[in-house]
Amino acid sequence: QEFFADIDSNFKKDKAAGVSAVYQFVFSGPGGGDIHLVITDGEVEVVEGKHAKPNTTYSVSAENYLKIINGQLSGRRAALTRKMKVSGSIPFALKMEKFLPPPK
Repeated sequence: QEFFADIDSNFKKDKAAGVSAVYQFVFSGPGGGDIHLVITDGEVEVVEGKHAKPNTTYSVSAENYLKIINGQLSGRRAALTRKMKVSGSIPFALKMEKFLPPPK
């Protein structure tokens, strides 16, 4: 959840201009919980809990999400190997990679 607390340093406002979407994260296991991101025309808001109608939902263990954001596991590989489930709008999921890339 530290990643979400410092999201502004990773968020690319220019790449999110004109985007209106909600991304739900459902983390399982130790350190788990629910967080959603509300993207509105280049701005991001982090909200704890579940959103009623997210555009895209990511279900992943907290452990595997740490690997993704630390660059040890790509999000695409995690989805292909079923370490992360992506549901809802796949085009919105792909769009998020542009404005919220993993930290380098």
